[in-house]
Amino acid sequence: MIPYAKQHIEKRDLAAVAAALRSNWLTQGPQGLAFEKALADYCGAKYAVAVSSGTAALHLAYLAAGLGAGDGIITSPNTFVATANMVLAVGAKPVFGDIRLDTYNLDEKKIENLITKKTKAIVPVHFAGQPAALPAIAAIAKKYNLLVIEDACHALGARLGKDKIGSCTYSDMAVFSFHAVKSITTAEGGAVLTNNRKFYDKLKIMRSHGIHKDENGFNVMTEFGYNYRLTELQAALGIEQLKRLDKFIKLRRQIVKIYEHELGAVMGIILPKELPLNHSAWHLYVIRTMSKADRLPLYRHLLKSGVGVNFHYPAVYSQPYYKKLGFRNIACPRMDNYHRTAITLPLHLELTKKDIERVARAVKLYFKS
Repeated sequence: MIPYAKQHIEKRDLAAVAAALRSNWLTQGPQGLAFEKALADYCGAKYAVAVSSGTAALHLAYLAAGLGAGDGIITSPNTFVATANMVLAVGAKPVFGDIRLDTYNLDEKKIENLITKKTKAIVPVHFAGQPAALPAIAAIAKKYNLLVIEDACHALGARLGKDKIGSCTYSDMAVFSFHAVKSITTAEGGAVLTNNRKFYDKLKIMRSHGIHKDENGFNVMTEFGYNYRLTELQAALGIEQLKRLDKFIKLRRQIVKIYEHELGAVMGIILPKELPLNHSAWHLYVIRTMSKADRLPLYRHLLKSGVGVNFHYPAVYSQPYYKKLGFRNIACPRMDNYHRTAITLPLHLELTKKDIERVARAVKLYFKS
């Protein structure tokens, strides 16, 4: 079976983790600080706060932004549920906008119609590693005095023009995930990047129980916080992985080029597109079947052929939990069409050219039969 995703660990990663394990610090030490500095420097942001997961990063970003009960947060339904779950966790309400059918990101042209007096923030998701339309979204946010928090969990290493995702050129904060199958991994882990010192200070305090040291060196609790800290072992792994991030993205983009060559002429499927100004991190490679009737049969055919495939994503509002909360009759026809036709093909650093060709042959065989 060719897995749809897989982590990539080298000897230098193992050595870095072993060195951290032998050090005097297992948590809250120099590796964590070094990882945060490396992240901020790479992305071009002033500050980075590393945490235990991308979900924790989303939670803290929403809290630092002051989002809470009664607030409306506009976001994409084409995302992992954590994006919206953490909106619920702070007492706010996710408001889902329809997506574009070229990037599968939140359609910036649909946002203004969703804005009400309760709207406090827009959370664009860089789905599959392709940047959302940040300049247009930032202009809308400025017009209505809204915050922009990027869910960039798929997009470390991506660029929009000359701006790296994470620079916060068009946003107040950007959130990353370092889960096993992301651009780089710390096994689990995440980070919030920002250029806002107020948000940075609050994120640091809330990451560790709301505690910080006062002028006399005593630990004082001034906020309600959590234990969302990243360990030194994870930070050491992250530092090594980050050194090779550009190489990782280059390899992902090469894999996509092979897919495009092999599958470009196949009738019956739609390949993902990259907009001219976008430099995608290609976290995922999602194709669509032209007919809804082909999606599940193709999925089963690929599994029988030894190809690991997945679905990214069912619309968040279609999940049973969200339906119980009253998220029904949501008007997102493009999203509904997308999630009935989308299949994720394998894309990871350990794929060989032969693997990709095998995946392509299996897709072609289905549409020839």
